[in-house]
Amino acid sequence: MDFKDYYKILGVEPTADDKAIKSAYRKLARKYHPDVSQEKDAEQRFKEASEAYDVLKSPEKRAEFDEMRKYGQHGRPFGAGYGRRQGAGAGAGAFTDAYGGDYSDLFESIFRRRGAEQARNTSRKGQDVEMELPVSLEETLSGEAKKIAFQVPGAMGESTTKNLNVKIPAGVVDGERIRLKGQGGAGIVGGPAGDLYLNVRLMAHPLFDVQGRDLVLSVPLAPWEAALGTKVEVPTLNGRITLTIPANSQTGQRLRIKGRGLGNKSGERGDLYAQLKVVMPKSSGDDARKLWEKLASKIDFDPRSEWGK
Repeated sequence: MDFKDYYKILGVEPTADDKAIKSAYRKLARKYHPDVSQEKDAEQRFKEASEAYDVLKSPEKRAEFDEMRKYGQHGRPFGAGYGRRQGAGAGAGAFTDAYGGDYSDLFESIFRRRGAEQARNTSRKGQDVEMELPVSLEETLSGEAKKIAFQVPGAMGESTTKNLNVKIPAGVVDGERIRLKGQGGAGIVGGPAGDLYLNVRLMAHPLFDVQGRDLVLSVPLAPWEAALGTKVEVPTLNGRITLTIPANSQTGQRLRIKGRGLGNKSGERGDLYAQLKVVMPKSSGDDARKLWEKLASKIDFDPRSEWGK
């Protein structure tokens, strides 16, 4: 497996802090998200950026990557080094992908031995397998199956690749642990197969921030839209809706869109909050400047009046 330099993929220095890394990822995610990008290689670029962000946002994974990076740059496969350090069986791959694709290279497998070594002819349950399952916010609502591939340890120490279609439970949350009975390693001397444990990780979204079951969406507005009020189309996890912006809206003001957040086990959904952000044009001509000056002379308004004299 070729070494991937996640810092170069995000366009940041190895010394970049968490804020810079998140900002770089969001910039790329907005540019290459397959739902909006017209670039030919948008899907692949989005995958790479999401994979890089998944690693670099985690202090533990980033430290591991930084250690492996100096070897990967000289031809040593990063995935193999990482797998050995984590105690995984043969075949441990790179960090998880974040947008579909062939998952055989995208999941880490961590094999745990159960109990002390027993006699050769004693039946034993097979090894359990534990792996991370990246889930998009949209997938928590779809109820569709997700294809995964992982390494399964055999009774004689060999490993094989196993493929499954896993249905994402409704209302799944970040950090949730899902058990799939009998999907782990083969049993020994007729013993039952081990289990597969999936640790759910909600992937970062280019548009929405998660706050419990609620979502927050930043909605940019032109100054005149905020002043006069308007109607704008805003994205949600399941389609666009029209949102009415009241006149004299302020930056930071939140408008609640009921029932457009994440779901729970009973099918109820949280809310989506549209957080308004007034954005000035980057440049304007002389005519526009004269209009601003005229407006300033017509309106008796001091935005800093609360400071006092």
